[in-house]
Amino acid sequence: MNVTEAVARRRSVRAFKPDPVSGALVRDILQKAARAPSGGNLQPWRVYGLAGEPLAAFNAKIAALLQQGVPSEPVEYEVYPPDLWEPFRSRRFQAGEDLYATLDVSRDNKLGRLAQFANNYRFFGAPAALFFCLDRRLGPPQWADLGMYMQTVMLLAVEAGLDTCAQEAWSRFPLTIGKTLDLPEHELMFSGMALGYADDTAPINTLRTRRDSVDDFAMLKGF
Repeated sequence: MNVTEAVARRRSVRAFKPDPVSGALVRDILQKAARAPSGGNLQPWRVYGLAGEPLAAFNAKIAALLQQGVPSEPVEYEVYPPDLWEPFRSRRFQAGEDLYATLDVSRDNKLGRLAQFANNYRFFGAPAALFFCLDRRLGPPQWADLGMYMQTVMLLAVEAGLDTCAQEAWSRFPLTIGKTLDLPEHELMFSGMALGYADDTAPINTLRTRRDSVDDFAMLKGF
């Protein structure tokens, strides 16, 4: 598999098989991904993984919070700016509509939509979960470096026959995540990631989000 194939194959999977993922394979992917670029070679990423009983115990904690009516803990950053403007608002809206269309869940079916969103908080049934963190004293350039590391992890996962879903939705539970992972105070949890083998019988995994043409977002001169 070449890079172009891995980029085309990568998708956000939202239904996984229960088949376990080898710890040795996860370590290999994380190590190879460390070749991702970072300004000044700071390598700002910190990664924590859960599988098996530790993951089941964590999922149970989150399920208990949701059952108690706790939709979120105090967040440390907002995933989206308030009052999202165009064209970003329409892109986000369309992605949501396309996702729920795969499940035949209409816009007025609020319970159905909430039930699907709640699947975020069990990693969509994935057998492995990763959390990506960085020192909270670092700045936006290092956040970008962490994003490049995550993208490299996702592409290497594709090469290994695995699938992923990056989940900033986990920013809603920083306290529980911090306690579970025993994060030091100076570390901020940026994103979770579901990792495993896609259930290709699940309709939701047919979703391929839309992308703009290069002519819509790039201006090239002198080529």
